[in-house]
Amino acid sequence: MPEILHTTLAFVVAIALLIAVHEYGHFSVARRLGIKVEKFSIGFGPALFSWRSRDGEVLYVIAAIPLGGYVKMLGENPDEKDQQLSEADRIRAFNNQPVWKRAAVAAAGPVYNFLFAIVAYMIVAWLGQAVLPPTIGYVAPASIAEQAGLQVGDRIVQVGEREVNSWQQMEELLKGYVGDSATLHVDRDERPLSLSLSLPVQEKDALLIDVADEVLGFNPGLTVSIEEVMPSSAAERAGLKKGDIIEQVNGYTIGNVNQFIAQVQRHADENLSMVVKRDRTTLSLTVIPVADEDQQGRLGVRLASQSLHGTEIYRMGVFEGVQYGFVRTWEMTVLTLGVFGKMVTSAISPDNLGGPIAIAQLAGKTADLGLVYFMSFLALISVNLGVLNLLPIPILDGGLLVYLGLEKLRGRQLSPRFMEITQVIGLALIVTLMVFAFYNDLSRLFRG
Repeated sequence: MPEILHTTLAFVVAIALLIAVHEYGHFSVARRLGIKVEKFSIGFGPALFSWRSRDGEVLYVIAAIPLGGYVKMLGENPDEKDQQLSEADRIRAFNNQPVWKRAAVAAAGPVYNFLFAIVAYMIVAWLGQAVLPPTIGYVAPASIAEQAGLQVGDRIVQVGEREVNSWQQMEELLKGYVGDSATLHVDRDERPLSLSLSLPVQEKDALLIDVADEVLGFNPGLTVSIEEVMPSSAAERAGLKKGDIIEQVNGYTIGNVNQFIAQVQRHADENLSMVVKRDRTTLSLTVIPVADEDQQGRLGVRLASQSLHGTEIYRMGVFEGVQYGFVRTWEMTVLTLGVFGKMVTSAISPDNLGGPIAIAQLAGKTADLGLVYFMSFLALISVNLGVLNLLPIPILDGGLLVYLGLEKLRGRQLSPRFMEITQVIGLALIVTLMVFAFYNDLSRLFRG
């Protein structure tokens, strides 16, 4: 129960904060441009708290359901008629503003989300991140990495022209070289070396694979351990316990989580011999993975891994942190757009889409890890909100920008009937997307 409450609180704080940032963007720009704002609400449903602005014009509301929010502007509703307004209010009504003002208000919400992400990433850079150092701990025999001359203990300091300070940063840069050649600059016993290697095209998208490990054949040297054993699972029947370190499977030395999962998946309903280390004792166990709906083996465990080299705290200077905020936000924006595009074209399965449960779980986990991780999580979700709201779908900010673009081209406002029909279609698309994401969440939750 305490864990559920902690996760729920982290989720509510994250969502309420990011929605407040988004809606404040619309609110602040509307007020600055002289548009009359009647209501600013964080959340939907019954009001928990409400108060008036000093000038009595705006009603601020904190509502019971923190999964959204809105800014109500005078004249925003097509049903409001000009003749019902005073001359002063008519001039300040949203629907009577020039296109550029309405476009500025529509774009402000997503823009504020991106600005929030930039600031959040700056703070993360200045506070310092615990990063996995880009030091090689394992090189697979006959792999591309071994053939290129990489060795255990090499520290990768640069990929192409880009400096790297963490394993994650190196991995993200390598993804951009799949199907091409890359030059790795390494430090070997304080001697600089430059090694060239080719990264062949993969069947899976580079976003979905561990390029260093799965394509090139090197990793930081990871221990794979059991973090949790599910009740009545194949792992429990075989005698596996929390904390067991997996050393070998069917005679193969396990150097990372992916190797272990691949061995288990290939041996559904078959005997699988495992060598595990428990405390200071080495044990030999036999487990029979249960076949799932795809006839792949599953043990019913949650895994953890730890680098042989531990982690390092990497802090940036003031100007480097500012640059990191902008660059990281841009990289996450491009990545998010790429994922959305690949989902639309089916290059990436929509099953990867996460909903409120996935977001809540991530919020809880990152909050547990500390402020830096939680800020990084908030920045990522803020970028996703910004990108999502700029999609050209009616009822979203991007849809309104499309309407305004068409209005500018036509020289007059679009018909209320056209807007009503397209908004119903847009609402149906968003609801379908939300239901599908929620279904994915539940499927992952019940699969463990």
